[in-house]
Amino acid sequence: MVLDLETLPVRDVYQWMVCAITPRPIAWVSTISAAGQTNLAPFSFFQGVCANPPTLLFVGANDCTGNPKNTIINVREVSEFVVNIVPDAMRDLMNQTASSLPRGESEFERFGIAAAPSGKVRPPRVAAAPVSFECRLDRIIQIGDGPLAGNAVFGRILLAYVNETVLTDGRIDPHKLDAIGRLGGDFYTHTREVFAMDRPAWSLLTSFGSRCVASFGLFCWAITTVRPSLGEPARG
Repeated sequence: MVLDLETLPVRDVYQWMVCAITPRPIAWVSTISAAGQTNLAPFSFFQGVCANPPTLLFVGANDCTGNPKNTIINVREVSEFVVNIVPDAMRDLMNQTASSLPRGESEFERFGIAAAPSGKVRPPRVAAAPVSFECRLDRIIQIGDGPLAGNAVFGRILLAYVNETVLTDGRIDPHKLDAIGRLGGDFYTHTREVFAMDRPAWSLLTSFGSRCVASFGLFCWAITTVRPSLGEPARG
């Protein structure tokens, strides 16, 4: 099957993408409006960007009327947010916060989700989340217009809260973290069945060897081509 995404209806394009791009981590994003009203919503177009500086992104799609969601409006008003990681134990609460509530009504209060004060930003974190990233807005890139157009939100991570119950030898243990991921439709996945693969050593050696050969070749070219053109050094 070949799909021409330039000719398909937007809703169909969305369904093909979310069913194929899997599994997707879930950013449970808490924000606050300029009036001080909190919001909490899940987004599965979410990823880390880089460690220097520590940066992540999530994408908030416009709703079916083409308007940005409350999370995006809040981040534009108050340039801070918190990304909370969703464990399996909190999946039902997370799912409830996907509801479309009237602007100004807090998901924390509506669904009885305990909030905890953040250390460096104004929006609170989810108290029971195993990991929370406090972020300051870096930039928002708007991609497209109308329904399901995207607003890519880049955040500079200022502080990370990690519950010690998910650590083993000072590192996050994926079995203890027990994060869930998003699939297409109404499906989700666990991260309990994991496996490890060592990176092949030859790839590192090959890369290093290629650089050495290139450097040696440049050196040989320099002493045989560039040096004679400089002439003999002057003798005083």
